[in-house]
Amino acid sequence: PEELVEVGTELNQLAGRIRRLLQEERETAADLSHRLRTPLTVLGLDVEALPDGPEKEQLLEDVEELRRTIDFVIHEARRPVRRETQGACDLGEVADDRVAFWGALADEQGRRADSRIEEGPHRVSIPEVDAAAMIDALLGNVFAHTPEGTGFRVVVRSNGDRVQLVVEDEGPGFDPSLVGRGESGGASTGLGLDIVRRTAESVGGSIEVTRTDEGRAAVVVTLPTA
Repeated sequence: PEELVEVGTELNQLAGRIRRLLQEERETAADLSHRLRTPLTVLGLDVEALPDGPEKEQLLEDVEELRRTIDFVIHEARRPVRRETQGACDLGEVADDRVAFWGALADEQGRRADSRIEEGPHRVSIPEVDAAAMIDALLGNVFAHTPEGTGFRVVVRSNGDRVQLVVEDEGPGFDPSLVGRGESGGASTGLGLDIVRRTAESVGGSIEVTRTDEGRAAVVVTLPTA
């Protein structure tokens, strides 16, 4: 029927527009990341000029971590929109590493950082770099949206064919409906939680914003085991 042909044509055109918008968004992300490389290089040179000491070593590590993150963003933006998730990692090991990374800043701000990794393994079908980005996004939200001195805890536990990552903090929490891009409170774009949600859903997992029995704000990410 003519009506079905018209509907099919409109749907095809809509799909084409969506693909173009997605590609434009990815190109913009890659371009912005490229623009960050120059000031980051200057920052690295400034740090190199500092007197030797533990503070300099920590700053050099932070600059290198930022450089790796920018490279990862560019890589992710350049790859095809449709891609099967490849690789796997032990989520407990990645969580331990990321808590240690954020520990220096936590000490400076008087935050108690705690990680509780239950006996594993905690293998999930997510590449290590994606798992690290997911945990960094959650911990970054804690630092961005709670006052200094607010403690946090990262828990990893397995239950049958599922692995759970829980990031708790002693802050006021936020509306569970804000698990979406551009909808976070304060000055945040909401991209952090969206990164977590997309990473979890890419392997059939889920994300939940809740509170613990002790009243702590918590984000629970549930992933299938690898």
